[in-house]
Amino acid sequence: MKRVLLYAAAAICLLGCARNEVSRKEMDGYVILEQSRGRNLGFSPESGLMFIEDKGLLFKDLDRDGQLDVYEDWRKPFAERARDLASKMSVEQIAGLMLYSPHQAVDYGPEVTGPQGQFLKDDNVRSVLVVRLRTPESGAIWNNNMQALVEGIGMGIPVTISSDPRNETKAVAEYNAGSGGKISLWPVMLGMAATFDPELVQEFGRIASSEYRALGIATALSPQMDLATDPRWNRFYGTFGESRELCADMARAYIDGFQTSEGEDALEDGWGYASVSAMCKHWPGGGSGEGGRDAHFFYGKYAVYPGNDLEDGMWPFLSGAFRLDGPTAKAAAVMPYYTISYGQNPSGENVGNNYSSYIINDLLRVKYGYDGVVCTDWCITWENDRPEEAWGKPWGMETASIEERHFKAIEAGVDQFGGNCDAAPVIAAYRMWEEKYGAESARERFERSAVRLLLPIFRTGQFENPYCDPAKAAAIVGNPDYMKAGFEAQIKSVVMAKNAGAALPAAKGSKVYIPSRTRDYETVCNAARQYFEVVSNAAEADFALLCINAPDGGVGYDFSRSDSGYLPISLQYRPYCAEYAREVSVAGGDPLEDFSNRSYKGRSVTTANEWELDMLEKCRAEMEGKPVVTVMALTRPTVVSEVEPLSNALLLSFGVQYQAVMELICGNSEPSALLPMQMPASMKSVEEQFEDVPFDMEPYTDSEGNQYDFAFGLNFSGVIKDARTEKYARR
Repeated sequence: MKRVLLYAAAAICLLGCARNEVSRKEMDGYVILEQSRGRNLGFSPESGLMFIEDKGLLFKDLDRDGQLDVYEDWRKPFAERARDLASKMSVEQIAGLMLYSPHQAVDYGPEVTGPQGQFLKDDNVRSVLVVRLRTPESGAIWNNNMQALVEGIGMGIPVTISSDPRNETKAVAEYNAGSGGKISLWPVMLGMAATFDPELVQEFGRIASSEYRALGIATALSPQMDLATDPRWNRFYGTFGESRELCADMARAYIDGFQTSEGEDALEDGWGYASVSAMCKHWPGGGSGEGGRDAHFFYGKYAVYPGNDLEDGMWPFLSGAFRLDGPTAKAAAVMPYYTISYGQNPSGENVGNNYSSYIINDLLRVKYGYDGVVCTDWCITWENDRPEEAWGKPWGMETASIEERHFKAIEAGVDQFGGNCDAAPVIAAYRMWEEKYGAESARERFERSAVRLLLPIFRTGQFENPYCDPAKAAAIVGNPDYMKAGFEAQIKSVVMAKNAGAALPAAKGSKVYIPSRTRDYETVCNAARQYFEVVSNAAEADFALLCINAPDGGVGYDFSRSDSGYLPISLQYRPYCAEYAREVSVAGGDPLEDFSNRSYKGRSVTTANEWELDMLEKCRAEMEGKPVVTVMALTRPTVVSEVEPLSNALLLSFGVQYQAVMELICGNSEPSALLPMQMPASMKSVEEQFEDVPFDMEPYTDSEGNQYDFAFGLNFSGVIKDARTEKYARR
């Protein structure tokens, strides 16, 4: 027997039932019905939600029809529920499911804003990307407010909140043992790679997913697992480096950590209440932009393959993200990159990967059998009317209408559109599909995407309880244990590249000189004072410490130039002239340009922070032979030939707090990290390497005779040789 029960009566009617005891638990703004023999059901008293009893168990009547539909029955397999719900949805509702909101900031309060309410109700958006959250509590309450809103409309489909990586730190942040924070702080992905420790990365995934779910976040727009084959790319720091084997192992561990639920949290196939769906990016690899330029801008739209090596870029996906060790089997979603994979489509078509049937259908879907969600990168269907601001990125489809862009992407195999909360062009694309392929085909195609998009919501248990406890969010997010784990990972991520004359470790309490022009001077001094005596001049010091940033050599384009605007991207401090660049670019052509050769040969660029090298040279002279310790913050490979000769010790960091570096300098911890990429000998080597090929530069050799190649690093005893170098080092 089935019957509809009001939420207030549900707890009374079944309370004490021998088969299923139900208790009502009042939370902060929502209610949980706890069932002894069934799933706990979270709901808002304001939504008017009713319940259905079947065989003594309670189920949400999400569509308010008085019937227990398959999708409402938590006893059914996820896939069966998703297919049932997709079959019941209108075209407009499916179109909303295929949307992904632009970036949302929760700065001032957790209320649902007018525009947010509009895209949730009018456009049926159910995927929302959050950037800033004021506090953990406000993040949880904002989630709950959105869930309460959508619970009472349509098919009762919960909102899925997602986030780009949230756990990256700033150098100026301070770590205090036993104290908490707004979220645990870890090195950037390149720093994770420098640990060469997949188990550490999996632990990060478990911790970060716990924090995400406490905030109401159920999808991670990560990992960024592009193989970093061009050293100039400005997103190099967000990758796992240059080795396809290391990248695959790290990505596999990362996704297993995020997606796997265990014990009471597990529901089906390793998915459950602790799971966060991973959207790995960027298929088929975004690290081969010509000249190292980035595809967020029109001048970086072309990925090139002078080494004919598309395969290496796909390897981390095929051997990592799609072959997990854990029970969830593969990453829940994939995001293609903006780039046009130039010359790779046998048909000769050159369009952005998000529009490419060859890249998505032929390769990803058919050849490699991936049937999860494919979500575009953000704003690929927007107009490119503000090119200097990285606005729309419709590469290869610039002259098409917005509706035609949506149709082209769906035809290529895309399920969801990042950065779009307007359903109209998706509905227009549906009508275009009807006209081209017929009504039955259109319905089948859109239902297929709906099933893919619904599965992650079922798998993470949100249909039963999408709410989160603000008090629990405050207790979990950034708790002391998580903060400690992140800080220890930071220490493990710092590479010691040079230690001439055993300059390190420096004795605790010794006198250190830090030049006053040093970036973040006060913060660096405050961190150093915990271990050393900071003095104001070189004459008093036992050693000098300089914390510098790697050279900032630009983005490869200058809008103010009267010529083509293309420039080299420099990885050195001193002015650089591109003497060894290509005469003719591999790719070219753009509606904004009346030429096709994007070469920058013979052009010069001046690094924005050359002054940091000047400061180092001056400090070296002032120290008169006493040790100089240089800490260089890296976001990508760097030509260190200017810095290394001036440094007795050289530490390379990847998004860590200054305090983590001090732990190594004083010897509290021993360096253990390894280079996750090659460090080029010169800009000539950079210009002559192929954008798509890993390990094709001449590595730098320092004054100690050490070559800064992949998997090189020092500890206090010398060059590190261990199980990691045995497994991953190039032969």
